[in-house]
Formats: sequence, structure tokens, C-alpha cells
Amino acid sequence: MKLVVVGAGGRMGQALIRIISETRGAVLHAAVARPGSSVVGKDAGEIAGLGALGIPVTDDALSAFLHADGVIDFTRPETSVEFAALAAQARIVHVIGTTGCSDEDEEKFAAAARHARIVKSGNMSLGVNLLSVLVRQAAKALEASGWDIEVLEMHHKHKVDAPSGTALLLGEAAAEGREIALKDHSVRVRDGHTGPRETGSIGFATLRGGSVIGEHSVLFAGEGETITLSHSAGDRTIFARGAVKAALWAHGQVPGYYTMLDVLGLSQDAVEGV
Repeated sequence: MKLVVVGAGGRMGQALIRIISETRGAVLHAAVARPGSSVVGKDAGEIAGLGALGIPVTDDALSAFLHADGVIDFTRPETSVEFAALAAQARIVHVIGTTGCSDEDEEKFAAAARHARIVKSGNMSLGVNLLSVLVRQAAKALEASGWDIEVLEMHHKHKVDAPSGTALLLGEAAAEGREIALKDHSVRVRDGHTGPRETGSIGFATLRGGSVIGEHSVLFAGEGETITLSHSAGDRTIFARGAVKAALWAHGQVPGYYTMLDVLGLSQDAVEGV
């Protein structure tokens, strides 16, 4: 499968280039960076620490997508929307690990999925997606009247969106378990005299600092006991491996909008059917 890496000059882009090089069934077709980036024109393999691959980094996404089978994208919301439109035109796979997307962005991804095979997730790792299934099941089993849910996350100081895409993914899983809409029950900020905690709400706490790749915990707090489900990311390659796995999986699917739960066979329908 011929894959394009966009955001090739970033840490995730470099990790993706390395993982593609060692994955059977995948080959790097092109590497794209933003116009004006210092890596444009450099060899994609060299910037990723692999040695020369003979593939210069380009800032022309349209040309890069030609004759490709898929693109892997951990960039910015506005850029991912542009790439989704190009993927739809090219009828190829688009794996999106970008976080911080708006409802309007999501509508555009869904529209592109009429022609492209889009896989989008707040987190591409097996561990986090398995955790989301456990969170959903725990939320379903524990009554809202007796158990409060809090999502705690920490990332490095350079992360620009909050809560993280993973925290929101876990919050959505909890909301699904309780059959409620997260947007109507989430509490993002607490400051000053907030009054007592609202029954059934799902709280989020965000920490930023240092070089932390990703720490996430979901706490179910009851009377006299607390259950904690957590995940710790120690290496960005877990996200790169998941994204490449998603691309290979989506290559054999019909156009549509998928998640990592679909890729891993952990979707609600699949789990309930076991």
C-alpha cells in the first residue's frame, strides 16, 4: 500500500516514516510538509533518521496524493479538512489522528467519507481503544446516582488543545455507557464557588508540562470506594503503528467514516456480538 505522510517534519510524521519502512505491505509513497518548512526538499528518510530513501519532502499535497493509496495525517484541524477533500477526490484512504476538531470539521470529514475511506480517532493505540471499551462497560454497570465519573489527562507543554482528543474519546465512551450526550453532561472547568457536583455529570481535568507523551485516567468515584482505569503512553510509535494498521485495514473497505474501534474489532456492535 502506497502511503503519504503529511506533517512529515514533525515528531509524529518522522515516527510514521520509520514505522512504514518496517511494516510489511506498506511503502512510503510521498512525504508532505507545510510550505516554508525547513524540511521541504530534504530526503524523507534522512529527516526520520533512516538514511536516504530517495523521496524528497514536498509542500505540494495535491501532487503527493496522485497514485497514492492512502494518507496518514496528524496535523491541524483546518489542514486535515483540506486533506480530507483531496482524499475524497482521489478516492483513497485518509487516516486522521488530528485532535481539536470542531463539529463543523466533523461534518466535512463525514461528507468526504462518501468517497474516501476515512478512519479518525482521538487516539490510535490499541491500549487506549481497549480502555474506552472498558470505560463504556463500567459506566453502563455503575449507576449515575451512586458513581461519579472524572477524566484526568496530562500531556507535554507544547500540546495546544484541551481536553485532549483521547480524554474526549474516553468521555464519549462513558457517556455512551450511560446513554447520554457528553456535550450536555460534561464539566470542563471548575473555579471559585462551584456548588456541589451535579449528579450524572462527567468531569475533565487537564494537566500540561514537561515532555509527557500522554497519561489518561478515568475515575469512577462511589461512596467509600474508587475505581481507576488508566493508560500511559511511553512512546509515540504506538500511535504510528496504530495509524499504519488503520490504513492497511481501510484499504480493503468501502468508502465510509470509521474509527479505531472498527479497525480493532472493538466497536460496540462487535463487542456485543461476541
